[in-house]
Amino acid sequence: MSARELPVVIGVVLIIVMLVIPLPSWLLSILIMINISLALLVLLVSMNMKEPLELSVFPSLLLVLTLFRLGLNVSTTRSILGTGEAGGVVETFGHFVIGGNPLVGFVVFIILIIIQFLVITKGAERVSEVAARFTLDAMPGKQMSIDADLNAGMISEKQAIDRREKIQREADFYGAMDGASKFVKGDAIAGIVITLINILFGIIIGMLQMGMSITEASQTFTLLTVGDGLVSQIPALMISTATGIIVTRAASTGNLSEDITQQLFAFPVMLYVTGGTIAALGLITPINDVITMPIAILLGVGGYYLSRAKHQAVREEMAPTEEELEDNEMKSPESVVNLLSVDPIEFEFGYALIPLADTNQGGDLLDRIVMIRRQLALELGLVIPVVRIRDNIQLQPNEYCLKIKGNEVAKGELLLDHYLAISPGMDDDLIEGIDTLEPAFKMPAKWISESAKEQAEMFGYTVVDPPSVVSTHITEVIKSYAHELIGRQETKQLIDHTKETYPILIEEVTPNPLSVGDIQRVLAKLLKESVSIRNLPIIFEVLADYGKMTSDTDLLTEYVRQGLARQITSQYTVQEGLLRVLTLSGKVEKMMAEAVQQTEHGNYLSLDPNVSQAIVESIAKQTETLSFQEQSPIVLCSPAVRMYVRQITERYFPHMAVLSYNELEANVEVQSVGVVDI
Repeated sequence: MSARELPVVIGVVLIIVMLVIPLPSWLLSILIMINISLALLVLLVSMNMKEPLELSVFPSLLLVLTLFRLGLNVSTTRSILGTGEAGGVVETFGHFVIGGNPLVGFVVFIILIIIQFLVITKGAERVSEVAARFTLDAMPGKQMSIDADLNAGMISEKQAIDRREKIQREADFYGAMDGASKFVKGDAIAGIVITLINILFGIIIGMLQMGMSITEASQTFTLLTVGDGLVSQIPALMISTATGIIVTRAASTGNLSEDITQQLFAFPVMLYVTGGTIAALGLITPINDVITMPIAILLGVGGYYLSRAKHQAVREEMAPTEEELEDNEMKSPESVVNLLSVDPIEFEFGYALIPLADTNQGGDLLDRIVMIRRQLALELGLVIPVVRIRDNIQLQPNEYCLKIKGNEVAKGELLLDHYLAISPGMDDDLIEGIDTLEPAFKMPAKWISESAKEQAEMFGYTVVDPPSVVSTHITEVIKSYAHELIGRQETKQLIDHTKETYPILIEEVTPNPLSVGDIQRVLAKLLKESVSIRNLPIIFEVLADYGKMTSDTDLLTEYVRQGLARQITSQYTVQEGLLRVLTLSGKVEKMMAEAVQQTEHGNYLSLDPNVSQAIVESIAKQTETLSFQEQSPIVLCSPAVRMYVRQITERYFPHMAVLSYNELEANVEVQSVGVVDI
């Protein structure tokens, strides 16, 4: 337990002691002064903080201070009724503060109770209740605003997390304050009851047990009781005031003193009017001029100086600052610096598609993009950059396009008041609609009205709403171009993330024998063939094994693929333990192996163009046969020629998987459904 925690623990234990064990009067006096000091400290802190969460512990603190004060009330009541005294502080308040007059003290005590109970506590309780309700009601809107800023790139992930946490803490705080304000209300009621009990039973005990006359008993116990009431209610009033200040600080940005001086004296002319009114009261009414004139002069002088300061501030505000000069310079025709930046991913749409992204119109595109980024992080092992979303009046109203690093890579068209019905492969005349192609997979489809949705589903069509259509398209396009989104900077971030868990492994791979650029090229080649790089430890283990033998990134990629054999096998196995593939004939593999040329800069395939064309045509023929069987084509070949087969096919069949025998698990059953031959 640290030294800072000891005072709180001791204080809580002391509260229990006060409720059970009688305390000497000198200790009661010390505790009463500590109570007053703590109340004053809380009041001053509440006045100087800028937002309520700076004192988020206040609801719990309020409960502890209330219990502490009630514990003191119990101890002083025991001392007053038992011995007829309650320490020097209580006697001082009873004689010096109220002049030894019990009636005056009792009136002052009642006034304090009324101020605390009916004015401050009642108002603070209502404000706490309303603030808690409106804070909870506003939470969904604030969360959506944070998501929108995050998707637009205005804030980072860390800032979004901090803002969400702050919103949650605010809701918890105002909810706690709503309940904590009841402590203050109950404390005020308890103060009245304790005072009446002390006076009534004090007189009875003084007369029956201490042998006092009724006048002496009334004088003694009333003074002590009123003094005790004042020393408990003055701190209670300060705590109630602090409660009211905290719950009414929602619209302020500075501390209380700063806000009052800035806002109350924001109109210097009103000080002249107020000073003139006070002066007129002194001249017209019998009120002494000695009282009114100094106040009127003070207000007039204050108004003069405030007016002069305000004019000076206006002149300074009108003068251009260095930042404004720099902004004007940036806006000049010669400045094109801002035009040089290119967003990694941009999504642009026509004005008719604005409801997709407008949360006020029910659009959830921003939330969908957040989910897409999370999904791709799990599938590909790559942190997708923030997607910049903007409308573009140069596009057709219902058109959208997706750009990767400033270049358009995909476009499509949406009809927001329609559904996209994807054909099940039968006659498309079963339902009426606007013929189109599903943008992600280029399948025949139709835009249908909402009234035809149920009918289309009955005929076996897959019916998708427009937001889902565009979300699927964005997902597939980003998957296809993921290898372009991983650069050296992104690779360095992945390396640093892995290094936190596997420091020795990373040190063995980079910066020697492989640079960040070498690792980036390997990861990009894997992503280009739809191989997830999420399992970075295995990838770096393979690079550590083979990086010292070769720096050829093509060869290193082949080794990494073999290291990821289990992952690749499960990715392409349609049924448990069964993989249907196209295989290369021995003749084709031999021709390709013999055509590999080795140079000091790496290996390349030097194959007769006619032979390459014949191989492509053979693969196309086999692929066409498989398409009727609704199977995705997979080419299986030996490890020596796999990357060269991929080089031949990627231009004509970019989504075709090319695997080698070393990339398959031993327990998988390979079924050849065709042979590529020339």
